[in-house]
Amino acid sequence: MNMTPKEIVTYLDEYIIGQFDAKKAIAIALRNRYRRLQLDSEMQEEVMPKNILMIGNTGVGKTEIARRLAKMMNLPFVKVEASKYTEVGFVGRDVESMVRDLVMASVNLVRNEHREKNIGSIDSHVEKTIIEKLLPPLPKGASDEKKEDYKKSYARMEEKLRNGELDELSIEVEITGGNSDMSDSSLPPEMIKVQESFIKILGTGKDSIKKELKVKNAKEALKHDASEKLLDFEAIKVEAIERAQNGGIIFLDEIDKVAVSSSASHRSDPSKEGVQRDLLPIVEGSDVNTKYGMVKTDHILFIAAGAFHLSKPSDLIPELQGRFPLRVELDSLTEDVLYQILTKAKNSLLRQYEALLKTEKVKLTFEDDAIKAIAKISQMANEKMEDIGARRLHTVIEKVIEDISYSANEHSGEDITVSKELVHERLDEIAEDEDVSKYIL
Repeated sequence: MNMTPKEIVTYLDEYIIGQFDAKKAIAIALRNRYRRLQLDSEMQEEVMPKNILMIGNTGVGKTEIARRLAKMMNLPFVKVEASKYTEVGFVGRDVESMVRDLVMASVNLVRNEHREKNIGSIDSHVEKTIIEKLLPPLPKGASDEKKEDYKKSYARMEEKLRNGELDELSIEVEITGGNSDMSDSSLPPEMIKVQESFIKILGTGKDSIKKELKVKNAKEALKHDASEKLLDFEAIKVEAIERAQNGGIIFLDEIDKVAVSSSASHRSDPSKEGVQRDLLPIVEGSDVNTKYGMVKTDHILFIAAGAFHLSKPSDLIPELQGRFPLRVELDSLTEDVLYQILTKAKNSLLRQYEALLKTEKVKLTFEDDAIKAIAKISQMANEKMEDIGARRLHTVIEKVIEDISYSANEHSGEDITVSKELVHERLDEIAEDEDVSKYIL
């Protein structure tokens, strides 16, 4: 998708309130990827992605910015926690698994796109298979009259199938028992080969199995089979690797957890610096072997994020610091920003709760004063305790409407308004008692 940085920021503004500097930095980084692809191949190799380090408390929008961008621009995206990795030789996942996860995400993305493009062929294949089970083909040498009758019967059956009139009928279908994609993409390629061998030995490979299913369930089962038969998986793999290499985003969260603070004992966490050194070749650019082929990480965009409460970016090893040239500090969320998150963000929490209760035929409405009170109490809780940003809103709102949600089915057809008085009635006592609020808010 070819969007200007301003268009990208405008899109993000619908979902994330504030944090303009972070949005701007990522928008420019993504636009530079588009610009790079317009250059000649020799220059393309020279232009390296400008990786980004985002610094800010939990819940201020770091992950959401990256996730929304990847979704909007249809890019392969994975989020991993740096704290989950340990140095090779210690217990934990090896850092190359994040690249394998990215390739798997890219394969799924491209495969879904190809499915959408070929949905007509896939649906036709499924319909033909089901109708032939219900209406066996004519034998060879049938008369023209019988052929004409068969065509009419086939057309009627096709119409009934599309209208859902045959959904409850049972048919026996032949479907693939599984495929090699069952193996775990995060494992090293050598281990994947061992896993695939076990899959073959245990009989869960590509052998066909017969199952009796209702037509509505057979449609879904046969769709997967039809996709495997009709799609060019080799072309999908090639495109997926290309997309991962040139458009992939790896969001590396909790990078501060592997920083070795100058004030801390180096002996207490022997693997932290090791993790950084293992990350370095991946971020700098190297070849990683995956089950789908070799992947170059040179042009993958890495976005690292951390709160850096107990450490600072300069506590990372210098080589790794150098690979994240763009630094962005995200603002803590004020009472006003929390209010805007509830009222201006697309698909905000309030809209989500209103939609959930609408399924019970209850019309839930939040008064403006009630929303301001929720924002104020959330901000107070963040100040008194750990600052968890917008995530505090989940807890506070849930506590406010707990009783309404519990008995919603008894109020079908009613309009329920959440007032400022209700918010204070539900939360004041909890918010004032610091010991209680630590456990509840």
